[in-house]
Amino acid sequence: MTATIESDQRLHLVFGGELKDLDQVTFRDVKNLDIVGIFPDYATAQAAWKAKAQATVDSAQTRYFVVHLHRLLEPTAR
Repeated sequence: MTATIESDQRLHLVFGGELKDLDQVTFRDVKNLDIVGIFPDYATAQAAWKAKAQATVDSAQTRYFVVHLHRLLEPTAR
């Protein structure tokens, strides 16, 4: 069975947490990652990422990321 995604659906995950070292993407405590949410398009995900990044600007070790879930679900699709 193959999963398919509607052509206009581009799911994105926004998450973050405190890094052990700013030179690597290794989280200090994976159990306490902040899962912001899954968003239907990049623009919405970017807005959520930006809000979280700005809210944690005083914590230099904290980073947030946008993951292109649609690329993981259908790696051959563009």
